[in-house]
Amino acid sequence: MFKKLPKLLTLVLLSGLVQAEEVFPALIPTEKPTDRPISRAVERLYDQWNPLEDRNNELYSNFKYTRLKGLALSSEISRRDPTKVIKVDGIYHVWYTGRRTKEVPEGLKKATDTKPGTDWDLADIWHATSQDGWTWVEDKEPAVRRPPKPEQGFRSICTPGILMWKGKYYLYFQAYSPMVGGQAYCPVRVAYADSPSGPWTHHPEPVILPGPKGSWNNIKINDPCPVVHNGKILVYYKGAPIERGDEYVLRMQGVSFADDPLGPFIPSPKNPVINSGHETCMFPFGDGIAALIALDGPEKNTIQYSEDGEDFEIKSLIQVPPVAPGPFCPSAFKGDGKNTGFTWGLCHINIDGGGAQKSSILARFDCDLSPDIDIPYFKHNNLRFNEQTYFQKNIGLNPNMTKMMKRLSKKEQDMN
Repeated sequence: MFKKLPKLLTLVLLSGLVQAEEVFPALIPTEKPTDRPISRAVERLYDQWNPLEDRNNELYSNFKYTRLKGLALSSEISRRDPTKVIKVDGIYHVWYTGRRTKEVPEGLKKATDTKPGTDWDLADIWHATSQDGWTWVEDKEPAVRRPPKPEQGFRSICTPGILMWKGKYYLYFQAYSPMVGGQAYCPVRVAYADSPSGPWTHHPEPVILPGPKGSWNNIKINDPCPVVHNGKILVYYKGAPIERGDEYVLRMQGVSFADDPLGPFIPSPKNPVINSGHETCMFPFGDGIAALIALDGPEKNTIQYSEDGEDFEIKSLIQVPPVAPGPFCPSAFKGDGKNTGFTWGLCHINIDGGGAQKSSILARFDCDLSPDIDIPYFKHNNLRFNEQTYFQKNIGLNPNMTKMMKRLSKKEQDMN
């Protein structure tokens, strides 16, 4: 039919036919196309991600938050860094860093024996229970108190992680003797009990120590996070070589293995096994271990997965993740391969939007990180925020930076 058409028009029509055969379809193929050239970005969609995007990714979720009922708020009370939530005899249990001081933290220079330097200074481990996961009742006294001086941890014990093992309960936590903050040395101690209600007994010696001088974790072992995998106890943690200094990598995470809750714990020869993240949140998933990584590092705000617990790969990018999450993860300590992930947990929120000062509160988060449950509500990936969010303290441009940017703008105008 093209014989009767002008040559130029024939070429245009033929060009259109070729383009029609090569354009990428609107209904995305579930298999990587092989009948047309595709870009590196589309190759990654199939090789690294998922052609159905986050809708079909069991290790993707967004997170929704709710205020808890039953935990009184006060300027003299701070609650932060909850453990995983566990359920025993129909009752939910959680432990957390609890600070009860008459003065609020104002930094290390103003700290005293009774005035905290940071939000987690002069703290003990507290315990609360719930029948429904929404309303909580706090014990009247700490579950685990600081040990007496000069034992390691007499200044503060904080950021606990819970382990259920052979009918007993173990709480791992940071143990500070010097002033909390700065270059304070911090190993991990453990207390144990026959019941989640205690009483708890301090194991006399730290079970995980900072690394040798010059190593990635030679000052502190933070945020111990125990799980059970393939019959082994794995405790993940964040290491710190120094608290400040741009030349140092400040936030990476490692793991140590043990056959007994009291050790010895053997560090992985591959440590650090995760190159990012501020707090630890690892949980059994599928045949391996998943990790929720937030706040710090080049792979922040991701969920990662490892079959062996050491070699992690990014599986999703997440938005507004919970800070210091403690999920209700029924399979965390079973080690039977039936890893169901989680759909809710507790986290903390610092009331001034910072991290080191003022008080923190516990909050609930809900999500869909369970392969056994499908809640499309949590798979949306186009979150938008209101005006208040963009102008809040840590997102809006502060007055000092406003002055600097105005000076920079004037300098650019003068140069041009």
